[in-house]
Amino acid sequence: MGRGAAFLCFLAFAFFSVFSCRGEEARDPYTLYVHLASEPGTLNPITSTEAVAGAVTKYVYETLLDRDFDTLELKPQLAERYEVRNSGLVYRFFLKKGVLWSDGVEFTADDVVYSFNRIKDPKVAGASLKVYYLDVTRCQKIDRYIVEFTCRRPYFMQRELLGEMPIVPRHIYDDGTDFNTHVMNRRPVGTGPYSFAAWETRKRIILTRNEKYRGEKPHIKKIVYRVVPDANVALLKLKKGELDVMSLSSLQWARQTGTEQFNRDFFKLKYYQPYYNYIGWNAERPFFSDRRVRLAMTHLIHRRAVLEKLLFGLGEIVNGTFFIYSKNYSKNLGPWPYDPERARELLREAGWADTDNDGILDRDGKKFSFTMVYPVSSDYSEKLAVILKEDLAKAGIEMKLNRYEWAVFVQKLNERDFDATSVGWSLGYSGDPYQLWHSSQIKEGSNFCAFRNAEADRLIEAARVEFNEERRIAMYHRFNEIVHHEQPYTFMFCNPAMAAVSRRFDNVKVHTKGLNYLEWKVKARR
Repeated sequence: MGRGAAFLCFLAFAFFSVFSCRGEEARDPYTLYVHLASEPGTLNPITSTEAVAGAVTKYVYETLLDRDFDTLELKPQLAERYEVRNSGLVYRFFLKKGVLWSDGVEFTADDVVYSFNRIKDPKVAGASLKVYYLDVTRCQKIDRYIVEFTCRRPYFMQRELLGEMPIVPRHIYDDGTDFNTHVMNRRPVGTGPYSFAAWETRKRIILTRNEKYRGEKPHIKKIVYRVVPDANVALLKLKKGELDVMSLSSLQWARQTGTEQFNRDFFKLKYYQPYYNYIGWNAERPFFSDRRVRLAMTHLIHRRAVLEKLLFGLGEIVNGTFFIYSKNYSKNLGPWPYDPERARELLREAGWADTDNDGILDRDGKKFSFTMVYPVSSDYSEKLAVILKEDLAKAGIEMKLNRYEWAVFVQKLNERDFDATSVGWSLGYSGDPYQLWHSSQIKEGSNFCAFRNAEADRLIEAARVEFNEERRIAMYHRFNEIVHHEQPYTFMFCNPAMAAVSRRFDNVKVHTKGLNYLEWKVKARR
């Protein structure tokens, strides 16, 4: 997802999908339309934490290093090479010469230094990004094409964090205007293979091929991202031949795309990435401040039945925050079972009882009545919430439901203005849990559910400076045990990404990193 580690995990649960529409513009076969279920708040890669924005900006902006689509190894992009000095405390990057921003201005070390300083600037939004650069004390211009980062202490992910640091053009932003609200946040200028062309609010964002791009030009000349919240409408257009590519829900994959005609027209592709969805319990609220109550909530949720009913069994139940197929994941920790009786015992131990016989548990005169919030664009969360509402009512718990448009929902999370939420995280492959789980991230970071544990903090901090992979994995496994015990989330599922791609394209491949439009070829017309 572009920045490594957990940078793009926040809000990457935007549930965006991609599709192409053969409307008026599609008379040009080299135009690809991409569907976004919600509109990005900004296209500034430093302040944005949304996957819907990343889906656009990954083709506009570039970083010093990039990950190989198959091996995930870091390779040069804006930098031609780098050196690690002073026992991992100094990183020197040698920039490629002649790289142009899409407006024709040359990319230089000044852009890197400026971008780093904006990340460190307390006036610039983006707490979830800043946390990864706390120990990077300086970014210095050595000459026009050399930059050097100095670090306070070693960090096992430093190379990828510096290499994948978002970079914006100094000559565009350094004009005295507020960086957070700069007009160019809606009109990005990048060095990537596509250039920004237009943004029609709540309708579409258009990219065109960057003819100044130094590398091989993509075959597809234009990408149009359309904001369409209804996936059923998108699928209907897909089947009518008005679309090229679309991510599929489990229902669409299992029940609505299996005909011979569909398989003649489209590839169906499935692959796993570091993602999971969850139900988060806000520990700052009286209902969920007690670990016994949080565990009881997990025991009341029949995850296997939910997986089969809502997702047609397409996914794996997870027990923790790391990617289920990584070494950091603790496979020996089985998920807590569905056990309503044990849940009732835990609730009684925590002091919840129906003292007035109205069918709802109470404690100290307060009803166990809370509100679940989730984004309008998540059909899964909508259906899950209905199931949970009915099941929890049987245990004497009243759950109310509130859906919000994406921007409002994000604001609710940022302000910690919720009891419980149903969303998901899309993580980096290395998996540093600091942003999500360290107690310092409760106020402004991504620790929305106010998880606090002193031992977990110590393990997270120690793992960050542990370069021995075996010892670091052992630390993360112990961290997993703590989170498993505390249940700040009810961890739900790691679901595969699923997509339908028109067979009018050649060279469509599934990589470890996902799909890559840059290599797609439009078939010649017969």
